[in-house]
Amino acid sequence: MDVRGGYGVVRGLGIVRYGSGTRSAQLWQGEGQVEKYQNKRNCSAVHTSAATLQKWKIGKINHIAIATPDIEKTAALYRDVLGAKVSEKHPQPDHGVYTVFVELGDTKIELLNPLGEKSPIQNFLDKNKSGGMHHICLEVDNIKEAMKDLKSKNIRLLSEEPRIGAHGKPVVFLHPKDCNGTLVELEEV
Repeated sequence: MDVRGGYGVVRGLGIVRYGSGTRSAQLWQGEGQVEKYQNKRNCSAVHTSAATLQKWKIGKINHIAIATPDIEKTAALYRDVLGAKVSEKHPQPDHGVYTVFVELGDTKIELLNPLGEKSPIQNFLDKNKSGGMHHICLEVDNIKEAMKDLKSKNIRLLSEEPRIGAHGKPVVFLHPKDCNGTLVELEEV
């Protein structure tokens, strides 16, 4: 590979500034830090993951949330028909929802039903009468750093500060328009 200067993404993983000569590159590490790399055969061997530069890490799927107009009927489907372990219905007044958790190995389904007149779930159900998938929740190890980093990458957050979620842990939602049409919840674990 013969490069004559410029920036690029190597193998879709790292941000690289190519030198003015051939076969040399500098790997951008944020905050003005740069490492020089020489490779006699090919600069494309230089790569890193952007995640290695982050101060937070993403984990597994914690749960998938499904909005339902009849939480008891939906809970009965998972418990009585499919044989899953299903929690009792719990009010979450700070979030305007009732929740029921369906345990499925190392992940869960969260059933959501409106609580109160200003419930965001009621708005969802007004548009989707039968209910449906509402959001996906991903675990992170440091929610404050995740929020700071995502803001810097122009991902809008639906709140300025994390709130305490149904599991008693800090959560924040990411704007679906910035996440390919999916409402994403981050939960610190």
